[in-house]
Amino acid sequence: MAYTYDPQNIFARILRGEIPNKTVVETAHTLVFHDIHPHAPVHVLAIPKGAYVNFDHFAAEASAEEIVDFHRTVAKVIADLGLSGEAGYRGITNAGRAGLQEVPHYHLHILGGRVLGRLVDPA
Repeated sequence: MAYTYDPQNIFARILRGEIPNKTVVETAHTLVFHDIHPHAPVHVLAIPKGAYVNFDHFAAEASAEEIVDFHRTVAKVIADLGLSGEAGYRGITNAGRAGLQEVPHYHLHILGGRVLGRLVDPA
């Protein structure tokens, strides 16, 4: 599938330094920062620095180095934020219209710090 990346999306602008963020950690291929509208006591976003629209785009086209860096960085952040093990957390990514994706740049929400309830209400 061909993906159309919008270089003016808010995360692209954050990566270019045009919009400030509260950085948790930054690596060669990944940026993790606090969500400006948190939905839990802990709510951070992890984004790859590459121009990927959603998870399947990232998984299909990112280099092995980008993929490893992203996942290892997320694992470190989860541990550093005290969410590992029994504490627990939720990782959420939305894709496309039906998935209610708001920003067309792949991003992973990491939420924790309380019991989060059901993920999806049964229909």
